[in-house]
Amino acid sequence: MLLSRYERTIARRYLLPGRGEAFIALVAGISLAAVMLGVAALLVIMSVMNGFRAELFDKIVGLNGHAVIQGYNGQLRDWRAIVAEARATPGVTGATPLVEQPLMAGFNGRVEAVLVRGMRVPDIRANQTLSGNVVVGSLGALTPGSGRIAIGSRLAQTLGATLGSEVSLISPQGPASPFGTVPRIVSYTVGAIFEVGVYDYDKQFVVMPMEDAQTLLLMGDSVGMVELDTENPDRVAAILAPLAPKIAGRAQLTDWRQMNAQLFEALSVDRLVTFTVLSILLAVVSFNIVSSLIMLVRAKTRDIAILRTMGATRGALMRIFMTVGTTIGLLGTAAGLVLGAVLLVFRQQVVSFLGLVTGTQIWDPSMRFLTELPAKTDPLEVVGIVAMAMGFSFLATLYPAFKAAGTDPVQVLRYE
Repeated sequence: MLLSRYERTIARRYLLPGRGEAFIALVAGISLAAVMLGVAALLVIMSVMNGFRAELFDKIVGLNGHAVIQGYNGQLRDWRAIVAEARATPGVTGATPLVEQPLMAGFNGRVEAVLVRGMRVPDIRANQTLSGNVVVGSLGALTPGSGRIAIGSRLAQTLGATLGSEVSLISPQGPASPFGTVPRIVSYTVGAIFEVGVYDYDKQFVVMPMEDAQTLLLMGDSVGMVELDTENPDRVAAILAPLAPKIAGRAQLTDWRQMNAQLFEALSVDRLVTFTVLSILLAVVSFNIVSSLIMLVRAKTRDIAILRTMGATRGALMRIFMTVGTTIGLLGTAAGLVLGAVLLVFRQQVVSFLGLVTGTQIWDPSMRFLTELPAKTDPLEVVGIVAMAMGFSFLATLYPAFKAAGTDPVQVLRYE
């Protein structure tokens, strides 16, 4: 929108109303603040939802892989051949045998349900989700026959266990007796405590060498599953398609979409609904610009009539008022981006402050899966938010601009 010099001067004058026009300035300021809050809310919420999905995906996939191969009877005896076939499949970057079983853990009279995971020592140390989140101790202490395990930080807190504590693992699969099967209870030393950031994992996971897990569960040389990693998790189904017929009849192949379908589908639906609601809110906010411009047109009726008699065209008046409204939207959008960025940087402090003020736990890890509020800003979404805010602001200027352009100078100057 190209403006002449006098059009820019008038538009600047109308953006900064003079004396006696404080109410118009107040309405314009409220319009700007409303756009700012709408853009900031949309930016913050979409970034938090993106961060939540990305963080949750990274944590879940980091421990469970992109897919798993499970035996029909809970055991894979020919797991070495399956691992070799999986690694030979194009696009598969890793195949890790695992022993996983829900058991009970006890310490000082406290008993908690846990999920015991046995992994080969090189796989334990190579897992970035585990090795990169060790709070106390070292995963290097976990060696076959050492009697050492690694537990989640929430589990350690619940049991009251610390580094070096003797934790008992209780397995229902024990020796037979005249009175039935006797539970198998084996004590292990806590060699490391980790915190991956997913509440359920930190509350339940117990990691040990695979050989010790096989001995504890009386599994011999078999494993429970083989975890697979691929070069592209979004193409996991296509990558693993050639592998499925090779293991048919021996095991079942399940990818991350199937394992967490309900969770990620719920996140996608929630994200779409939230974006739609906030977009409608941003559209409603634009009506404030309509109101402020209509008031400005009514207040400047005589000025408009004089400009028309001096030779100003209808198009010039339209450009002036469209520039005023669009500038309000532009300033509000820019301020909203700044406010949103500040809130995202200090989001954890904001959550803590709100919890302190309200006396409630705003972000409960047991309900939200993750221990901290995540955020991930998508540049394309930021561009979309800016375009949408500016589009609504532009549309909001059309009616007042047409109203100003349609002013009849003869009628105005005759009666006013």
